[in-house]
Amino acid sequence: MTLPATCRPLRHIAPWLALLLAGCVTAPPAPTRPPADTRSEIVRRMPATVADRERWAADIETAFAAQRIAPNSENICAVLAVTEQESGYVANPAVANLPKIARGEIDRRAAAMHVPTFLVDAALALRSPDGRTYSERLRVVRTERDLSDIYQDMIGSVPLGKRLFADYNPVQTGGPMQVGIPFAESKAAGYPYPVDGSIRDEVFTRRGGLYFGIAHLLGYDTPYTRKVHRFADYNAGWYASRNAAFQSAVGIATGATLALDGDLLTPGAPLARPGQTERAVRTLAAELRMDDRAIRDALERGNRLDFGDTELYARVYALAEARAGKPLPRAVIPGIRLESPKITRELTTAWFATRVDERYRNCLQR
Repeated sequence: MTLPATCRPLRHIAPWLALLLAGCVTAPPAPTRPPADTRSEIVRRMPATVADRERWAADIETAFAAQRIAPNSENICAVLAVTEQESGYVANPAVANLPKIARGEIDRRAAAMHVPTFLVDAALALRSPDGRTYSERLRVVRTERDLSDIYQDMIGSVPLGKRLFADYNPVQTGGPMQVGIPFAESKAAGYPYPVDGSIRDEVFTRRGGLYFGIAHLLGYDTPYTRKVHRFADYNAGWYASRNAAFQSAVGIATGATLALDGDLLTPGAPLARPGQTERAVRTLAAELRMDDRAIRDALERGNRLDFGDTELYARVYALAEARAGKPLPRAVIPGIRLESPKITRELTTAWFATRVDERYRNCLQR
């Protein structure tokens, strides 16, 4: 290997000292894969029916590079599998029965706030910024981006709209990977494209939806040995599969029946009123040699990788495995039923993760 000029040993001092002084006593950087090679593999692994394959590949490769995610076959196929499952490679997919869903959400909020229907109808009869009435726009709305724009206009222009939605746009997912908009807004730093409007607007584009979807899917370290658990996390939240397995271990150790939903703490619950999983763990306090505060502190790491390094995690598994008489899994697909106005049949996180995993395996074989 030829060293750069600044890293070549000087003749008048020992070679190792010259390298040390130059800051060069490090392993050589791993060779980077040429972007063209990455794009070529992405194109090759897409289903044959995908249009604009080169543009999809370019946006995926840019997202990998900007986020320093390894563009290996497994990561490529994971992204392609989620994209195929969520949108069929459509940047801003149409949603069936969206006009009915949208009006239903408005009516539901109005009823909850005791707003008469005639006031809602009057508000929707007003002209929106694009010249059409809100009712006219709602009747022909087809995509989440269009619906998001309607809600944003109502919040910004119609007094009743601001009252109904209180600056909260009900459209919270979008784009080709159906990524959460609040998540995207939290990951805006480092976004490699100019933002003309807002991060919300970017989510509904191919480039933005892929960038933030890839961040949600691959932008964190996991303890998993199978991609299916990462796919479950994509649907249920980071570390949900790891946490669901921990809940299962808690159930075995205590004899309690727990919902394996991956939520270790009830949001906002004070220490004196713990949620279901935390209550069950506390019944083991003497065996765990931990008090309520220590248990809470450990459970608060449930959205981090290092929860698996806590004494609570290790001691609960030790108790559970002793009682089960066998090793227990460290990852379980959460048992969550999917709920959304867009879903018209009973679906679960397991259904989602399994479907994506099938697409992932097919991609690897292509």
